[in-house]
Amino acid sequence: MFKNVCEISGPKEKKFFIEQIGMFVKLLSAFAVRNDLNVSIDDCSLEAHTYHRLSELEIIKDNSESDVRELSKVLKKTLYVEFISAINFSVKYKKKIGGLLDKLDPSKRKDIQEKYKRKKRPEIVDFFCGAGGLSLGFTQAGYQVNLATDHEDVCIQTFKYNHPELPEEKVVMGDIRDMVDNLESYVSSEIDVVIGGPPCQGFSSANQQRIIDDPRNELYKYFIDAVEKISPKFVIMENVRGMLSAADQVVEDFRRINGRKGNCNYSYNVDYKVLVSDNFSVAQRRHRLFFIAIRDDVSKHKKVNPTELFNIIEKSQSKSKKYVLSDALAFIKPLNSPRIKNMTEVDDELTGKKVDVNEYIGNENEYLELINRNRRIDFIFNHKARYANDVNYEIYSTLREGEDGTSDRIKHVMPYQHRNHIFKDKYFKLIGDKPSRTITAHLKMDCHSHIHPNQARSITPREAARVQSFPDDYVFLGPYLKTYMQIGNAVPPMMSNGIAKEIKKYL
Repeated sequence: MFKNVCEISGPKEKKFFIEQIGMFVKLLSAFAVRNDLNVSIDDCSLEAHTYHRLSELEIIKDNSESDVRELSKVLKKTLYVEFISAINFSVKYKKKIGGLLDKLDPSKRKDIQEKYKRKKRPEIVDFFCGAGGLSLGFTQAGYQVNLATDHEDVCIQTFKYNHPELPEEKVVMGDIRDMVDNLESYVSSEIDVVIGGPPCQGFSSANQQRIIDDPRNELYKYFIDAVEKISPKFVIMENVRGMLSAADQVVEDFRRINGRKGNCNYSYNVDYKVLVSDNFSVAQRRHRLFFIAIRDDVSKHKKVNPTELFNIIEKSQSKSKKYVLSDALAFIKPLNSPRIKNMTEVDDELTGKKVDVNEYIGNENEYLELINRNRRIDFIFNHKARYANDVNYEIYSTLREGEDGTSDRIKHVMPYQHRNHIFKDKYFKLIGDKPSRTITAHLKMDCHSHIHPNQARSITPREAARVQSFPDDYVFLGPYLKTYMQIGNAVPPMMSNGIAKEIKKYL
């Protein structure tokens, strides 16, 4: 995860390096609180074990004193002292700390990867992987990611951190347009499933222009080309429900695929359906359009077609229990909105922290046990409330569940009242005893549309992640507002998992 401090180039790499250092410090600080220990900033001496640990983490080379000097320049005084103190603390309490730091430790990540190699799993390639929601559902169902790629650097960092089973060179920040002509240099083994959600903005409900020919949908075209080159057994493509108007065009494009492996040519059977997330035990009603394509030989040999597979998936989920928003928001620390600007990256007891102690271990409800896969999770991540000015704070405090910007209660302060016909949903207080409205990437702009049902604030990134069915230890890296973007763009892992489990029966 860490880059050698002397190899950092450019401000973005430096920011990610500092964030990872910060994560190391925050994890150990929270661990110390949980275990009544003390990470003393007085213990920042550079001992032999300090150099050794820094070398293990690949932050410095071979106990290099010059690298340590460079580290102090990059981190600056306060963070440098905190980090060296945390390093010494981690050495002192190594056994007690256990696997807490494994995702940041290169040697531990390699151990995890070696373990995964020993067991043969179906392999997937994830294009436009984002923060990894679609991949997570598949890995939870017993698949192995062979390649994940996205053009957003924060998504790549988040994916790498949360998928230590995948070698870092297999998580690629890149443009599919630059990759498709030499995919063999990225993918060398037999791929069972290609998954992804290519961005498609150029819909034409009148079908006057084919979706593949619209320049705004160029990435979709390259996704189809990548499928043809890889020729997997299955393809799962997801997108917004608005793409339904162009779905038949997508079917045509899949049916034109002529893949080739060895002496065999492959074509695909394909169908599509809108699936709703709360049918997959996600505490949210989110409509997503899914395409399933099955390679012709697999379809014939396994006696299954995409239409039947959709029916099987829906039938398998028909007995799944449904959950509501309050299930996702339960057993997590109540927070106040910061009333001072630019506090989103500052940890605070009242407004939240990037890493905090989980005060509710052992009190989880059924939904939390489900998304956390019955694991004990000692710490909570990304649970930080968002700034609210005086007007928004009054709106948050005044609205009742289910009320929006048209409510007479906020008529006296509503800033968009003259445009209520446009901004009706600009403000909305969520309803606790119903599935949440859709979590979207727009939350990075503002969260007025997702006001907490009983606290005077909008929902935090962690709460949004819970609604999306991410486990509590899935960490979203990058700037605070971009964590909302990553969460909102993701496919709910529970939804992905329900699809993955049924496909696996045919592999």
